[in-house]
Amino acid sequence: MTRQHLPIYALAVAIAFVGALWAGVSIGTLLFVAAVLACPLMMIFMMRDMHGGGAQQGSSRPEASHREAADRDPHTPTGV
Repeated sequence: MTRQHLPIYALAVAIAFVGALWAGVSIGTLLFVAAVLACPLMMIFMMRDMHGGGAQQGSSRPEASHREAADRDPHTPTGV
């Protein structure tokens, strides 16, 4: 999901909202559904960039990052 698709999604939600009102669904029911969906939708949008973020910060080679961690930790035995 990219930012260029967000206006399309917003338009789809607006059409669904107006369609539900036209079909006779009460505003209270629509607000309840929006409140129930708010948490999972926020989780999806907020966490989408978190996947794989660790590889971007450090080295992509796991053995190099292990050696760097061993150099920083005084309790790690030598030669690990």
